[in-house]
Amino acid sequence: VQLQASGGGLVQPGDSLRLSCAASGHTFNNYHIGWFRQAPGKEREFVSVINRNGGSEQYSDSVKGRFTISRDDAKNTAYLQMNNLTPEDTAVYYCAADRRSFGITTAQVMYDYWGQGTLVTVSS
Repeated sequence: VQLQASGGGLVQPGDSLRLSCAASGHTFNNYHIGWFRQAPGKEREFVSVINRNGGSEQYSDSVKGRFTISRDDAKNTAYLQMNNLTPEDTAVYYCAADRRSFGITTAQVMYDYWGQGTLVTVSS
């Protein structure tokens, strides 16, 4: 499956942004979809994941309560709604697909396909 992340940009603290992850090439609902991010000078980290039927989600502690993951299988697209953004959210955001039949995971090594990343900059 090919993944295309989009929706990044420059926003001010407190603003909202919605990222999209468009998939092509395979049946979208065969995959759990995760979002990860890499801030400047830091390692890539887990942000959120949604399972293949949309019934289970998980968030990192740093975004819980501010970010919401969702998916629209009819559009082969997953979303990450980000509210109340802070400068600490500045990073390149990546979406990834996990084809395993097991439950969702936060472990990057378990993801088989990755999008190219979209930059989110939060600055006043």
